[in-house]
Amino acid sequence: MTMTGDRDLYGFRFREWDIYKDARLFRNEINIILKNYPREEIYALIDQTRRALNSIILNIAEGANKNTDKDTRVYINRAHCSLDEVVSCLDCALDDKYITQKQHEEAIIKASSLAKRLKGFTRYLS
Repeated sequence: MTMTGDRDLYGFRFREWDIYKDARLFRNEINIILKNYPREEIYALIDQTRRALNSIILNIAEGANKNTDKDTRVYINRAHCSLDEVVSCLDCALDDKYITQKQHEEAIIKASSLAKRLKGFTRYLS
């Protein structure tokens, strides 16, 4: 299959959604922070955070081709729940002093912006 720019000929419409692009960017930014966590967290907090980050974009993608907006909303809600999990993981990292207060605040601001966008997208689908 040939590709034109960032767009497949088949579709994958979620790749064109700003919310998907923003979620990917958030994932990348948090993954950079995770690289500084202690090694003993690799199979614990790091792994849990990464699974939740992946779940955000995977649920957005999975919801894209559902038959109804109601079905799509279920997946967008799941993405939002995974974002909540990432925020909780960031709180744990702050408590355990793996990240600074400033890193935490910046990440929470980005998470909050993404949460508002997910909520807005859900309203749009209603």
